[in-house]
Amino acid sequence: MRQLPATLTPLLLAAAVNAAYAQTSTTASGTEQKDDKDKVQTVTITTGTRTAKAVDKIPGAITVVGKEEVAHTLAITEDATAVLARSVPGYSESSQAMSNTGENLRGRIALRLFDGVPQGSPLREGTRNATFTDMGVVGRIEVINGPSASEGIGAAGGIINYISKTPTKTGDEFQLVSRYTTQFKDDSDGWKLGFNYAHKEDRWDLLAAVSHVDRGIPYDGRGNRIGMNTSGSVADSRANNVFVKGGVNFGTDNNQRIQASYSDFKITGKGNYILVDGDRARGLPNVSIPGRPLGSKTEINDFQQAQVSYDHLNLFGGALSINAYAAKQAMRYPAEDGADRQDPLIAPLGTLIDQSEVRAKKQGLRTAWSKPDLAGVKGLELRTGIDLVRDEADQRLALTDRLWVPPMIYKSVAPYGQLSYEIGPLTLSGGIRREDGELHVDTYRTTYFRNRVLVEGGTLDYTANLPNIGAVLKLPGGWSAFVSAGKGFTLPNVGIPLRNISVPGQSVEGILDLQAIIVKNQEIGASWRGKLGSFSASYYDSKSDLGVSLTIDPVTNDFVMNRAPVHIKGVELSGEFTPTKDWRFTGLYSRIRGKTWYVRNGPLDREMGATDINPDKVGATVNWRPIPNAELTLGMTKLLSRDLNVGRGNEEHTTGYSLFDFSANWDTGRWGKFTLGIENLADKYYILSWSQVPGFRNYWSGRGRVVSISHTLTF
Repeated sequence: MRQLPATLTPLLLAAAVNAAYAQTSTTASGTEQKDDKDKVQTVTITTGTRTAKAVDKIPGAITVVGKEEVAHTLAITEDATAVLARSVPGYSESSQAMSNTGENLRGRIALRLFDGVPQGSPLREGTRNATFTDMGVVGRIEVINGPSASEGIGAAGGIINYISKTPTKTGDEFQLVSRYTTQFKDDSDGWKLGFNYAHKEDRWDLLAAVSHVDRGIPYDGRGNRIGMNTSGSVADSRANNVFVKGGVNFGTDNNQRIQASYSDFKITGKGNYILVDGDRARGLPNVSIPGRPLGSKTEINDFQQAQVSYDHLNLFGGALSINAYAAKQAMRYPAEDGADRQDPLIAPLGTLIDQSEVRAKKQGLRTAWSKPDLAGVKGLELRTGIDLVRDEADQRLALTDRLWVPPMIYKSVAPYGQLSYEIGPLTLSGGIRREDGELHVDTYRTTYFRNRVLVEGGTLDYTANLPNIGAVLKLPGGWSAFVSAGKGFTLPNVGIPLRNISVPGQSVEGILDLQAIIVKNQEIGASWRGKLGSFSASYYDSKSDLGVSLTIDPVTNDFVMNRAPVHIKGVELSGEFTPTKDWRFTGLYSRIRGKTWYVRNGPLDREMGATDINPDKVGATVNWRPIPNAELTLGMTKLLSRDLNVGRGNEEHTTGYSLFDFSANWDTGRWGKFTLGIENLADKYYILSWSQVPGFRNYWSGRGRVVSISHTLTF
């Protein structure tokens, strides 16, 4: 494909995102304020900072996806990652499945949070941690683009924090949400019914929400049923969600608050269809036909979490925040009868059917204390605290209750400190987080497929100092620039090498692939914000001496995890133009390139492909309010074609595609709000980019035109 003109290089090296084209809403964890002089928004976040801080004082790339963009995406689809693919420059295309295989942020796996609580576990990354709640309870999404240690392990690509709504109107508010979705095929129909209750007074507030979503089978642009995903589909499924959050303010001037929340989400496959493999050579993707899948259970995502927090806005001259949480997750995958499921002690070889299930549970304590004007120095701020976490994960073959990946327990104590100093238009910041953790695995025995070998257990220590430093300079005319450097820390997908041991005499402590991933990131850039809109751009360079990349085994067509150095560079551009109060235009561009080695200790000359690095992406939206209570939105997302490693090993060619979507809503007031959403407006036929690469049963087309009609009645 065409390269960026060389004349753009100096600009891109001097640019960075400092809030993307953020659309904001007022929530408990982020606020919007108007500057009386400039009449532009001041956006604050708490992700990575724990207490509210303005994004224009944080030296890094931050995207805040507000309630308008969340609502626009919900008008089109219920998929939790679709909003990220449309709004975040460095986020890859949506997998359109329960599995988020191939989805990453800036070429690496991101840490996904729901109200600050990690979803899933990096100990056994099951690529299922993006489907964990009903998007109807999400008020905004805060995205830290790029490696970060600020919220603990797992953020090699960044942090994605889904933040629940908070009551904003005094008194009672009831909301009934209904939705109907169809592709005009008998079995494509889906529906949703939800009920929300919000109450707010001076001292306390409450939000309660329940919903049920029933999905049919999707069709592609050629009218074929899309094949059920081998790692789990949202197609042909039912999902139930319960969410409750309440808090009370007390103390002098209500400067203290206790808040508790509970979330219970479960999505279950209905089991009405079976996957029929396509033919890549003939250009025929996987399809689904009516039938009962293998096994006695269907796939699930079952996510539960509870947390309690205490905040004190004036403790020893600073603000204190304490949050304790507990969560558990179960991710069950479709049944298979492959060789790795067999065991002659249970059934004759070739006849055994089984399903894998990843289970994770965690408890954590997160603390923070921030002190402005430290030691009487105006503009000097301290943020400090300590995080404690216990993360446990395993993987079993659910139908026969066999251990596949042994229980892995990770315990961590992580103190941190961060200083920032405002000197006129310049904000300097720097800090360090100390990760002090240990991973323990008991002695275990592998499955029959791996020769039933006994693996000696052990404890691995993971310690790392993770510093960061940066500066933000406000310039005349609404411009600002920043530069930053820092480290992120995560563990590899520990469960894969543990379950694949097949040679006797191995021990947990002797497995090289269990070493930590430490990512060093450098970034530089600038942004502009004014009455008519905003523009921002960034250039980043991230390296890991022992990273992770994926390749395809040419014999088995399965994914292979490689531990090797990884070097990723990228450019992100975004902007918003609002010429009048009734018109708004937004756009984004992302270009990512990554390299690793072909041979151990060789040069980094193998370009990383679609399983790791998303093709170049262009996005744009046009929003028009023809009358005060109505809105029309037209959106476009385009992935460009790409050719990698031409004439060498791991040669890869992907074909790009452009998708349009449309939504219209009309708020009638008394009779509620009516919304029309059309996904893939032109009914484009396309193959998902990451599915264009050969893999195990990996050849899926994307959804064709989908029409949704929603009604929201508020009273």
